Parts: sequence; C-alpha cells; structure tokens
Amino acid sequence: MNRQLTKSIKATLAQIGTMLDALSDEQYGRSLPVLSGASLGGHVRHVIEFFIELDRGYRTGRVNYDARQRDKAIEHQRELALTTLHGIAAALEKENKMLLLTTATEASHSGFQVTTNYERELVYNLEHAVHHMALMKIGIRALAAVQLPENFGVASSTIRYRQAQCAP
Repeated sequence: MNRQLTKSIKATLAQIGTMLDALSDEQYGRSLPVLSGASLGGHVRHVIEFFIELDRGYRTGRVNYDARQRDKAIEHQRELALTTLHGIAAALEKENKMLLLTTATEASHSGFQVTTNYERELVYNLEHAVHHMALMKIGIRALAAVQLPENFGVASSTIRYRQAQCAP
C-alpha cells in the first residue's frame, strides 16, 4: 500500500471534516444558487459515495461509480457525513489489487469495462474529492460563514506550481 497516497487522502478528508465542523446543519443542507441549486451536503455526499463504491468494489473486484448507492441521509445529516468520512479514512489501507472498472459514456450507453487497480482508483478519488472541494469553496464563500484553508480545493500540482513561482 502506498502510504503517501493514503496520507494525502486522509488529509483531504480531514479538511472536508473541518469544513463540516464549522457549518450548521442548515448551512450544510441549504440549496445554493451559486452551485446551481446543489448544497454543500450534496457535494460531500457525492465524494463520500465514490469512496464507498471503491471500497465495495475492492471486495467484489468490480467498481462502477455510475451504479453507486445514493444515500440522501448523508446529504442532509452533517454528523452522518462526518462519521462516514472517518470510516472511509480508517478503511483506506488495503493491499493494491487489480479491479475491473465499468463506466458509460454518451457514445456507449451500455457501458464498457477497463482494467484498473485499487491505488489508481484511490488517486482518481483523491482528485475527484479535490475538484468537489473547489466547488464547495465557492458555496462556502456564498455563505460567507466559514474560513477555509488557502489550499482547500486546490490540486497538489497547482500548489507545487505556485510554490515554485514564489521561489527565488
């Protein structure tokens, strides 16, 4: 298992958790026009569900994010989201193994399969989470209620690029 990868994911999930701790239940579930009517809870649920699907797929050998279970309770119950994030972080460290990823595109409604592996899918889920964190940051700014870390929702490659630009 790639310890640096799981460390990065745990840090990312912890940032989401810190954001959740700073929100009220009303703020978490509020529909925000700046997010096309979605809520912060909707984005958190979406991120969580991808990690849950990967964990389920690890056990079966087959991952299908399109067929994930959607749990609206996570979207509306901030404490449940926090508990679930902690559970995901605790269950990340598994041996790498081959998986079969099923996905669909507009051109292929029936879907297709590609070979992948657990660590590759962890990388995908990490980048997917950061992308949604960038959207969450937009929602947080619309609420003007929570101060987030400067690099919340910023890809690690962008952080490194910015640091290099500041170096003498």
